[in-house]
Amino acid sequence: MIHSDFHLHTSHSSDSQASMESMILKAIDLGLTKICFTEHQDYGYPENKENFDFLVDLPSYKSELLSLKDKYNDRIKILFGAEIGLMPTTYDKCRDFARSDDFDFIIGSTHIVDQMDPYEPIYFETYPGKKGLLRYLEVILQNVKVYHDYCVYGHLDYAVRYCPDKNYQFIYQDYADLIEEILKTIIEDGKGIEVNTGGYKYGLGYPNPHPDILKRYLELGGEILTIGSDGHCPEHMAYDFPKLRGLLTSLGFRFYTVFQNQSPEFIEL
Repeated sequence: MIHSDFHLHTSHSSDSQASMESMILKAIDLGLTKICFTEHQDYGYPENKENFDFLVDLPSYKSELLSLKDKYNDRIKILFGAEIGLMPTTYDKCRDFARSDDFDFIIGSTHIVDQMDPYEPIYFETYPGKKGLLRYLEVILQNVKVYHDYCVYGHLDYAVRYCPDKNYQFIYQDYADLIEEILKTIIEDGKGIEVNTGGYKYGLGYPNPHPDILKRYLELGGEILTIGSDGHCPEHMAYDFPKLRGLLTSLGFRFYTVFQNQSPEFIEL
């Protein structure tokens, strides 16, 4: 079993109502030994019908985490992280936030492209079918070439989750040159990527990113690979983790990664 979930959100993120303590208790019940909370920080997130701003109250978040970390110290290791939503217009703010505290772990993610979240219907109305992922990947490449204050890049093909075209199918060769440039840039920068089991939750039949992307990452020399459920409630923690060991070992991976003080530790699968 994979015993660490390194992508979790609580009520300190706009899109979750789960208490931090409920997530910790569920993690203990699942037999996890390490978890990292990665609350959202998305500067410039556009107006939306839910009125989510995706900005964390950092002092409140850290205070509760440290209190619960002490309370459950003998039962589970709790780490302090953030998921920073990157956009070309907010790099300076993101960089300042990443350096503002002693985070154990930082996920860099792309949630907004051209002032649209692929979660919203307008995105695929603007970029239908495979154009949606193509444009999404173009922005990721721009981000990783300029921005460096992160440990792993999150859910590299996130946009695929929300494509409304039922005939759409991810085909690696449609994006091969762009994906390879992204992966090479990440690897050369000493960063990693995550395996996000949210893809299973959204019915894709595979995690994010697609196994073909994971395979190519390994072939290019990528080693840093964290595992996260992207859980926003206790029920989604460690989502479909039992499927991952077989998938990852079949692709050739021997280790996954956890972080403390933004330093990687490799755990045998």
